[in-house]
Amino acid sequence: MSNEKKKEKKTNFGAVIASWVVSEYEQHTRSRTWYILAFLIGAGLLVFSYITDSFLFAVIILIFALITILHDGQSPGRVKFTITEEGIIIGRKFIDYDEIKDFSVIYKPREGAKNLYFEFDGFLKHRMTIPLEKQNPLQIRENLLKYLPEDLERKNQPLSEGLARMFKL
Repeated sequence: MSNEKKKEKKTNFGAVIASWVVSEYEQHTRSRTWYILAFLIGAGLLVFSYITDSFLFAVIILIFALITILHDGQSPGRVKFTITEEGIIIGRKFIDYDEIKDFSVIYKPREGAKNLYFEFDGFLKHRMTIPLEKQNPLQIRENLLKYLPEDLERKNQPLSEGLARMFKL
């Protein structure tokens, strides 16, 4: 029997509890029908902005269309997500547990929801969603409970994410 011990990985922010690689954002597969429908809706909104003399609305529609087209031509990058003793690391950015209000784990594979959510303290910081990929959600939850409170009221993915997935935005 060997006396080798499993070496614990360390970072500048304490021992690594869990780590995996995630996509920067969810990329949707859009059909030709989706693009035709989006074009028709966009054209209708441009006509509406012309009728109501709303130049700013027309500019917003055109910018949204341009961003969607440019964004669709790129593949999402992959970043390393790490849970440590002192906080979480996303790529090169460290977020201390003191900045995080709470977390929740939604694991409903049939609905396509296998995510870890972090809510931040402060008005301007929005929710962060981390896909669980092939991680064990119970193990992740158990480890995070040592450092953060859990939002037990959240039972489903947020409405905004469900709508974004449904409309492939």
